[in-house]
Amino acid sequence: MASQQSHARSRRLAVVVGVVAASTALASGPVFAASDPVHPSTTAAAVRPAIPKFAIPKSVTPKSVTPRSAAPRSAARNPGPRQAGKDVPAFGAYLDYGALGVARIAGFSNWLGGAEVRVGHTYLPGDMWSNIEGDVGFLGAWADWRRQKSDRILVLNVPMLEHNEAGVPDEQVRLLLRDGAAGQFDHHFRALAERLVALKVPDTVIVLGWEMNGTTYTHRCAPDPEAWKQYWNRIVTTMRSVPGQRFRFDFTPSRGLDAVPWTRCYPGDATVDIVGMDSYDQPSGRSFDEQVKEPYGLQEHVDFARAHGKPISYPEWGLFRNGDNTAYMRRMLAWIDEHRPVYNTLTDYCPHGVWQCSGNPESSAAYRALVASPAAQTAPAGPTTPVTSVTPATPTMPTVPTVPSAELPAPETGADCMPLELGDWVEYWIGGKICTRIVGLPRD
Repeated sequence: MASQQSHARSRRLAVVVGVVAASTALASGPVFAASDPVHPSTTAAAVRPAIPKFAIPKSVTPKSVTPRSAAPRSAARNPGPRQAGKDVPAFGAYLDYGALGVARIAGFSNWLGGAEVRVGHTYLPGDMWSNIEGDVGFLGAWADWRRQKSDRILVLNVPMLEHNEAGVPDEQVRLLLRDGAAGQFDHHFRALAERLVALKVPDTVIVLGWEMNGTTYTHRCAPDPEAWKQYWNRIVTTMRSVPGQRFRFDFTPSRGLDAVPWTRCYPGDATVDIVGMDSYDQPSGRSFDEQVKEPYGLQEHVDFARAHGKPISYPEWGLFRNGDNTAYMRRMLAWIDEHRPVYNTLTDYCPHGVWQCSGNPESSAAYRALVASPAAQTAPAGPTTPVTSVTPATPTMPTVPTVPSAELPAPETGADCMPLELGDWVEYWIGGKICTRIVGLPRD
């Protein structure tokens, strides 16, 4: 995510899967295989697909700007408990990127007394082009979930460039954006569109190049806004050219002024279907009213979308720098009720979440009271499915996900077990060496 307003997404599954696949090819019996990913760790690193990290943003002081004249049209009301299926904006939560996230939707719904969770939200890894093309096993599980009910919404964040969290310098980003604008990467996005159509989810909401106004991602806009806009238009045109598609493209910056005003990155009404915003409770000490009124904040988002005749969305929102903040939780839900986004998805892991994170009990109770069906008011307040506990990260630097020993057992050693030399970086992410048993050697 963006340096001031967000935290980045961390996915290491592709590395683990690739490593295990390589070890399987090298020998007949790997000592262990990667299991289904565990619950994401705090802001830095969900154990998600193929390494996009949710890196903790650095502290950034915005440049001095003259606030726009837009002011809140009205104070957000304090809604009472809402009934499932009764005029409630389509909502969901980020619960995990893969099949585990799909499985958790039922538990999240049960916790809310059976409230209808209509939105499923996942991310494609940005480490390599094949993953951006959707060549990942978990996409089928999300497609299956989407097809089960006609009114469900599948939201898919799609990186615009590979090595998306590799700290690529601005000059190289500028050249990559220009290459993209010239059509050099069209075939990757055509492959993704064809895959989604083949999976029978041609109406997927594509959150393309999210948080482009920040500094975290290689697909950022600031190094060359004009090339970025041309590249966005090229991708959308390419994906829309695939027969059978009905995609909606969601332009989603992070809230506020970051590396560049997000309005400078807007590619035009012809290629944008939804104007989204990722909005977390930050920075420290900033009230919800200030989040509304700040330059390029919540009010400007609503006004901008209205001026362009576009609906809005909130693909990512949740608690962050101000802790267990019930005022933020109530006000954000009231804002959503008032402005009726196409969808909203809460980021549900620590420190942002309310169901899988035990560190926000008051906000959890507030969310549940305002979103749940009446049946939830007398049901148990905690998660209804086992959830791996996490500890919030320090807000200054990303943390590395710790894989429990039950998930990745220590490799065997001995004369018949040959460690694979995978390099320090891979071993760092998967929690140690992989040892491959050599068939045919005698045991001691």
